[in-house]
Amino acid sequence: MAIAGKTDPDNKEEKAPEKGLMDEKYSLRIEELRRIRAASLMGGGKDRLERIHNSGRMTARERLHYLLDEGSFVENNLIIGHIEGIPADGLIAGYGKINGRTVCLYAQDSTVKGGSIGPVHGFKMYRTVESALDMGVPFIGLHDSPGARIPDMNSKSVFGEAMEKHGGSIFYPNTQASGLIPQISAVMGSCAGISVYSPALTDFIFMVDKQSHMFITGPGTVEVVMGEKPTKDALGGAEIHCKVSGVADRRYKTEQEMLSSIRELLDYLPDNADSCPPAGDLIDDPGRFTDELTDIVPSAASKAYDVRKAIAVLVDAGQFFEIKPEFAPEIVVGFARMGGRSVGIVANQPCFLAGSLTANSSDKQTRFMRFCDCFNIPIVLLVDTSAYLPGSEQEQCGIIRHGAKVLYALCESTVPRIGLVMRKAYGGGNLGMGVIPAQVGTDFLFYWPITELGVMGARAAVELFFGETIRNSDQPEKVRSQLLQEYEKRYANPMHEAAYNPFINDVIEPRETRRVFIRTLDFLSTKKRPPRYSKRHGNMPM
Repeated sequence: MAIAGKTDPDNKEEKAPEKGLMDEKYSLRIEELRRIRAASLMGGGKDRLERIHNSGRMTARERLHYLLDEGSFVENNLIIGHIEGIPADGLIAGYGKINGRTVCLYAQDSTVKGGSIGPVHGFKMYRTVESALDMGVPFIGLHDSPGARIPDMNSKSVFGEAMEKHGGSIFYPNTQASGLIPQISAVMGSCAGISVYSPALTDFIFMVDKQSHMFITGPGTVEVVMGEKPTKDALGGAEIHCKVSGVADRRYKTEQEMLSSIRELLDYLPDNADSCPPAGDLIDDPGRFTDELTDIVPSAASKAYDVRKAIAVLVDAGQFFEIKPEFAPEIVVGFARMGGRSVGIVANQPCFLAGSLTANSSDKQTRFMRFCDCFNIPIVLLVDTSAYLPGSEQEQCGIIRHGAKVLYALCESTVPRIGLVMRKAYGGGNLGMGVIPAQVGTDFLFYWPITELGVMGARAAVELFFGETIRNSDQPEKVRSQLLQEYEKRYANPMHEAAYNPFINDVIEPRETRRVFIRTLDFLSTKKRPPRYSKRHGNMPM
């Protein structure tokens, strides 16, 4: 044992190492580290990376660097798996910045074990979402995996068999993060099995035409079990999921276009549920009149028009980020800015099914409104609907159940909400589009002077209630015209209703619409969220 002030010659730990030996050790280890890092950065190797390029795709690392601000990516666990020849275990994970804002993200590397999910791969997925949740920042997953990896019995992984289920445990942080941080999934290749459930739990899913696929069981299994022979695109391609199933939110021609779109979407969203969306630059006059609306929206309630044109006039610089544009086109939802403030827009689309509400449109509307409510994004309702679509097909699809979701979302919502009836709101459409403030909590409600209200259109109502009187009269056309004028004056005139209904804040001219919206949104910006009843959670009709 060494004594203070003296040196024990037998204590080798106290001897200063020779300078040359120390330098050599550092040199060897640093050289080894650099070699391992370089190998890990090459993923599955030069040949496999070239095959990716030859197919017209980007590698996993190229996707991350394209998505993020230049030089901002910081990777976790780069050298994990190098001993077993599985660079990064097929998952490139870490954090970076998009337009200066921090995000946590990962990209599955299809050049390593096909991008399949093993225990370490799954654990890295789990930790990435968990880190995003801990830091209160958005999460983005770039998915390119066939599903679970076949276990390697000879693997020396320290995780062992106990970790084999961590590919599925990603569902837990996805669920915990829901409503707390925005979660975005980009499907870059063919994903199956557990690889599609994590995206399905996130807020948005983007796909690439002819390249992205999502299915529970691939075409080979379907052929063996069911005798069908579907192609990948027919079974679970981007078009199917964006137009038919509604699983995905948007599709793109190229990976680059999709990744750029994710950057654009984030500009409308906050970092987390406790913050507000970032304010955009004031690129449009808040006091601008919108005279074009009288040309876009016909006064005749039966004439069709594209509501997207009206939206483009109302929002800042005509910029509108639409969600699910191909699914349930009878309703239009998406993000925009008004006076620099991020808003969520829900609008009936009169050029599809006369803007009727359907089972599919109800799902689309509900999902979008609940996202806005989670993340402090005010909702603007542009109403022009002929009510819920009648018929046995809709009843058998469960229109009652799906329509109830809309009512649930409206009543549950606490963010600022403004409604405008542009032209018509018939029957149950008044409820489904939040036109009855006392029952569903819309903060401000405005009408245009041409607005028609009631159980149904004036002409249909006159025929239903007075059809026999008209047919039995000596002058049926004259009687019909008189009854129609009387009905419209009494029941379909917003000035008449506004004179008695205190829940109608104002009847406005179309040209005033944008400035009225911006003024109202500014007033509602300090709205406090009301206290809720104490409970675990509601049981939303599903």
